Amino acid sequence: MSDRYARYQRLKFDRPHPRVLRITMSRPDRLNAADEVMHRELAEIWRDVDADETVNAAILTGAGKAFSAGGDFEMIENIISDYKYRTRIWKEARDIVYNVINCSKPIVSAMRGPAVGAGLVAGLLADVSIAAKGARIIDGHTRLGVAAGDHSVIVWPLLCGMAKAKYYLLLCDAVSGEEAERIGLISLAVEDDALDAKAVELATRLAEGAQSAIRFTKYALNNWFRMAGPNFDTSLALEFLGFTGPEVKEGLASHKEKRKPAFPPDSPL
Repeated sequence: MSDRYARYQRLKFDRPHPRVLRITMSRPDRLNAADEVMHRELAEIWRDVDADETVNAAILTGAGKAFSAGGDFEMIENIISDYKYRTRIWKEARDIVYNVINCSKPIVSAMRGPAVGAGLVAGLLADVSIAAKGARIIDGHTRLGVAAGDHSVIVWPLLCGMAKAKYYLLLCDAVSGEEAERIGLISLAVEDDALDAKAVELATRLAEGAQSAIRFTKYALNNWFRMAGPNFDTSLALEFLGFTGPEVKEGLASHKEKRKPAFPPDSPL
């Protein structure tokens, strides 16, 4: 394994095929929830993959029974309370999206269990997204009390249409892997015990294919995302504006206390 990956702490690496790099989000004691270290690493890894001449395709998955359970509460508290910290995380959140889009190598995601937050960003922006039929895909931004930023506005309407995007992004309902395939949110849903093998199979086919043709095709298709860049930038800015308001404090408290939130009934808008 290249020394370029030695500095990563929350991401683990192996090679199921000589030209395939499997990236595993590894914080199994917290269902691979993204703390500030993992969040930074999810922004940086795609530049390293892009620059690594030994990699033709990458797989992103999670350790154990979860893909990723969202953002770590401590990180969210710091975003709320510290302007400098909030600005840094905003930049990383932007970079996760654009670095996945701009990575020339095809990315396959393999999602099982909960798929939420920063991990889900890369999971849904992956070029081939695979989920176990019982996976639970959730965009929980409005439940937390902030606008649906991250990847939501740039990719959900393109994948599953505006009506479904609005339904799931406004209400934060969970989408099973099976339903996600039905509505076009992901590429493929498989049985849980077939997930890893299917990801390796497809990544291997990509790694052994015509590399220039595959990379040129990805680049051209991702211009749909690049055209939606201003929409994404607006949504991310509004998400982080929300971290300065009262709703997110109640949303975070309700998550920690495992209760229904009691948001203020009115809005300054």
